[in-house]
Amino acid sequence: MNVAARSLRLQVEKWLVPTLSTPVRVTRFSRTRSNQRCYVRVEILRPAGSVGLFFFRHDDGAWCVFPPETGRVAMRSAP
Repeated sequence: MNVAARSLRLQVEKWLVPTLSTPVRVTRFSRTRSNQRCYVRVEILRPAGSVGLFFFRHDDGAWCVFPPETGRVAMRSAP
């Protein structure tokens, strides 16, 4: 997968479609408590009101609107 195509800037442009008259602003940048992964909340002011989305950074460096999967416990058998 092309990580550059999943950059935060491109994801914000895809989901919120900012313009010069309706710029976006970052309202929160932090890490999750459970696994310390980065997330960003971005907001845009529309005539009908503000719209905000959370973007989560994945292990491959891509930003998505859904959080990355948490690690699962796996069992292996010894030979």
